Amino acid sequence: MIIELLSQEHRNIERLLAVLEHELDIFDRSGRPDYEVIRAIIAYFEVYTEMYHHAQEDRVFARLRIRDPAAAEKIGDLAHEHREGAKRLHRVAKAVDGVLADREFLREDVDRIVRDFLQHERRHIRMEDRDFFPAAQKALQPDDWTEIASALSPHKDPLFSDATEARFDALRVHILQLEQEAEAERR
Repeated sequence: MIIELLSQEHRNIERLLAVLEHELDIFDRSGRPDYEVIRAIIAYFEVYTEMYHHAQEDRVFARLRIRDPAAAEKIGDLAHEHREGAKRLHRVAKAVDGVLADREFLREDVDRIVRDFLQHERRHIRMEDRDFFPAAQKALQPDDWTEIASALSPHKDPLFSDATEARFDALRVHILQLEQEAEAERR
C-alpha cells in the first residue's frame, strides 16, 4: 500500500537526518565532517525526496481534500510545507558550498542553518505520520488508491532500494558504519 511505502521512506529519511546531524556534530567540534556524505544527503533530498516522495504525498493529499476537506484543512498546506523544506535544503547546500569554498562563514551560522533544516524535517515527518497518513487511510476509497498507484513513479529509491545509484555509495557505507557503531555501543 502507498502509505506503507511513504512511511518506509520516512524511516529512511530519518536515517539520513541522523547521519547529517552526526556530521554536523563533528563540524561543531571543529572537526572535518565527511563532505562527500553531506553532499550525497543533499543530493538525495534534492532528487528523490523533492521529485518523487513529495509528489506522491501531494497526490494523496489532493484526494484527501476531496474526500475529507475538514481533515485536509486540519493538516494545512502540505505543498507549501514541501516548498519551505526545499528552501531550507537550498540554504543547507549553500552553507556547505560556502564552507567548502573557504568563504567566511561563522560555524554558528552553519550550525543554525543545518539544525533548522533537521528540526523542520523531523517535525514535518511527525505531523505526516501522526495526522496526514491516518486521515488518508481513513478517508480515501479503493478507487482513490488505484488512481494514485497508477501515477506512481517507476523510479526506485536511489539509496535504499535494489536500484541504488553509484553516487550514493559513500553515503550507504557511512550509514551502515554508523548503525554498526551505534549497535556496538548498545551492547
